[in-house]
Amino acid sequence: MKVTSADYIKSFTNVGAIDLKPLPSIAFIGRSNVGKSSLINHLLNRKKLVKTSSTPGKTQLINYFLINGEFYFVDLPGYGFANVPLSVKNSWSNMINDFLVKNRDLKLIIQLVDIRHKPSKEDFEFQVMVRQYDLPFLVIANKVDKVKKNQIQTFRKDLKQLFTLDSPPIIHSATKRIGQTDIWKEIDTRLF
Repeated sequence: MKVTSADYIKSFTNVGAIDLKPLPSIAFIGRSNVGKSSLINHLLNRKKLVKTSSTPGKTQLINYFLINGEFYFVDLPGYGFANVPLSVKNSWSNMINDFLVKNRDLKLIIQLVDIRHKPSKEDFEFQVMVRQYDLPFLVIANKVDKVKKNQIQTFRKDLKQLFTLDSPPIIHSATKRIGQTDIWKEIDTRLF
């Protein structure tokens, strides 16, 4: 996929407020601070289109980006250890579930997990939800630059077993520019 344009369009606090032209969508989700913003920027060959932060829980809205005028990337709030009140976490969870289950234009959900850590309770809960609703998903093992090369295949195999995936997750590192081509291949097959 050649990215010719990528623009931030709008952010929403709830699914009912989304008033954009219906187009195919790719959603990005994962634990807070797993690197969603860095992944999106890497895929789009941009440095600062999606704001990155070292503070978990910075993404609190449904953020839409129009790609090539043809489809959306949607950055969803992270789940997990964000330092916010429980009521806010619960509202994010409801908003995310509504978005994923009710969005007819959703072609793929990309779930990021940190390759350095065992999946969290929330990672597993998310897997249960996408399977329960038969939603299209792809798991990305992020931050592979943070582990030794000889450990990567073992970690991929472990994630495949833990999540009972058909194949090991795609590996990614925005820092080392790893995984971009493989991820775009998956996105292309779902979009077109």
